[in-house]
Amino acid sequence: MNVETLRNYCLRKPSTDEGLPFGEDTLVFKVAGKIFLLISLSEGNRFNVKCDLELAVELRDQHPEVIPGYHMNKKMWNTVYMDGNLTDKQLRGMIDHSYDEVVKTLPKKVREGIVNTE
Repeated sequence: MNVETLRNYCLRKPSTDEGLPFGEDTLVFKVAGKIFLLISLSEGNRFNVKCDLELAVELRDQHPEVIPGYHMNKKMWNTVYMDGNLTDKQLRGMIDHSYDEVVKTLPKKVREGIVNTE
């Protein structure tokens, strides 16, 4: 997976916006205003995603491409390298999980609006 493929995948998710709130190098994807993925445009080979606490540790133990989140809360964010042995399906699964983790924290009315737009 490359940056453009990742970007297109993220933007297909309901209520997703992209922006550069931290400067020109960090592309941020949000669902209903809450961050679910960040990627460095200059590096381009890694991204940060939110993760369930137990799954975050499990993924780090299973895959050397997954490490505690760079510049993030290391308990619930992982940095994932895209230039290793992870398949696009695995990468998409981590993106989906991050999106779902953020959506489930949104107020019920906002969640319902997202579901109704799918």
